[in-house]
Amino acid sequence: MLPKIERTKRTRTPEQALKALMRLASRAEKSSGDAMRLMAGWGVEPSQRRAVLDKLVGMKFIDDRRYAEAFVRDKMRFSGWGAYKIRTALRGKGIAPEIIDEALSQADGTEMAERLQRALATKMRSVKYSTPYELKNKLLRYGASLGYDFETVAEAVAGIVKAED
Repeated sequence: MLPKIERTKRTRTPEQALKALMRLASRAEKSSGDAMRLMAGWGVEPSQRRAVLDKLVGMKFIDDRRYAEAFVRDKMRFSGWGAYKIRTALRGKGIAPEIIDEALSQADGTEMAERLQRALATKMRSVKYSTPYELKNKLLRYGASLGYDFETVAEAVAGIVKAED
């Protein structure tokens, strides 16, 4: 068995962190929370993290509004997430509640409802059930797990189960 090699954590100076974050943010959208977490992992002093973040925001490498809008669009379109799940994920990224509300208000409600309908119809084909009640419960739970509100999910499930009968 090979001896275990201790790896020392390499710290970065604020200038190195700025350059690294500029590279990362130019390839993919990053939030201010992402940048702060990365700098904490790199060992940048807490007092210097804010200054680096302010430079990145000033140079428009990081913009939480732009990040939130792109996140909402991508999660709705590609992952089929609902508003609750998107809101929770953005909170975890450190986005301000008013920015989250603004980004979600730009989302198309009818498109979200159509995506939910398609997801539930797909799920229904793979669900094993013995009664319509059991099918409804499974579809309701699945819709809720995607992050949609109960009323929207219940309406969609009622339409799908009624069409099935």
